[in-house]
Formats: sequence, C-alpha cells, structure tokens
Amino acid sequence: MLFWKYSEKDNGIKIFGGKEGLNKDKITIFSESEADTLSIGEIIGKQLVRGDVLALSGELGAGKTCLTKGIAQGLELPPCYTIASPTFTIINEYPCKLILYHIDVFRLTGDTNVDGMDYEEYFSSGGVVVVEWAEKIADLLPRNTISIYLSYGHDEKRRIEIMGEEYRIAKIANAMRKGEFYI
Repeated sequence: MLFWKYSEKDNGIKIFGGKEGLNKDKITIFSESEADTLSIGEIIGKQLVRGDVLALSGELGAGKTCLTKGIAQGLELPPCYTIASPTFTIINEYPCKLILYHIDVFRLTGDTNVDGMDYEEYFSSGGVVVVEWAEKIADLLPRNTISIYLSYGHDEKRRIEIMGEEYRIAKIANAMRKGEFYI
C-alpha cells in the first residue's frame, strides 16, 4: 500500500510509506521549497512529546536548520524568537511549550570535544532535543531517538527520511496525511 498527499497549492509534497514503510519504521517525504520544509517541520513539532530527541543528518545546506525552525513553530515558539543554527555556540535553548534544545555538533572534533558536552543531561531534561549533524554523536543518542535524514533530490527538491519507533512514525505519518494544518 502506498499513500501520498499533494498540498492544496499542488506544489508536490509527496509522502510515501504504507505497510512496508511503517514496518521498517520509516517514511519519506519530498519537499519542493523552504516553505514546504518549514511546514513539514511544523507537522513533526506538533507530534513531539516531552523527552523526544531528534537526530538530524544530511548534506551541508540540505535543510536541517530550516526543518528545525518548523519544528519550533510546531512547538509554539513565541514569534519574538528566531531559530539560528548554533554552529558556534553548539547549543541554543528556546522557550517553546516544551523547552527546545537545538544542538549543532558540526564543529566538534575528537572524543575530547564530544565527551565534555554532557549530552545525556539534555536528553533527560524533559524538553525536546534536536541535534544537527547527529551522526557525529550517534553512539550517545538514546535508543528511542527519531532520526531524520535530509538530502538533495531532483530539481531542487529535498528528500526527508524519518525513522524511529513504529508508533511514533505512524503518528507523524498520520498527521502528514490528515493535513492537520495548511502545508
């Protein structure tokens, strides 16, 4: 079984999954624009609960920070805040309905930098943690982490693969299909 949805603007957001995809705990979404990526992030953000950790991976410029902006919108970030990549500060904290910890480990190198960060403290904080370049700390991530891989597709599209526990992925897939809000 395959399912898909086109946005009301018919801009081509497609969601693939079905029985095979969900059994593998994975869905794939194609985004055609920054606005689409923000909307996809917002849908994801509305599905998150206290303690969720999202591991974002992908090529430079693939949309990790843009997706995080959408996630923050879904978590009801007050409009006076702007999401920025914490490439140099490593961690930014935002006062959403659940505190959002936005971590970027792109600049970290070697075990010394990674070991001194106390990531576990953030993972058990009761907020939501989004980690960009998460592959650098993959061994430290909790078992129930939701992994999101962003890559370039054909004609400027982005491919967004979301993987995790079956019931969490099913919840996100259902929210995408229902079109709970305008995409």
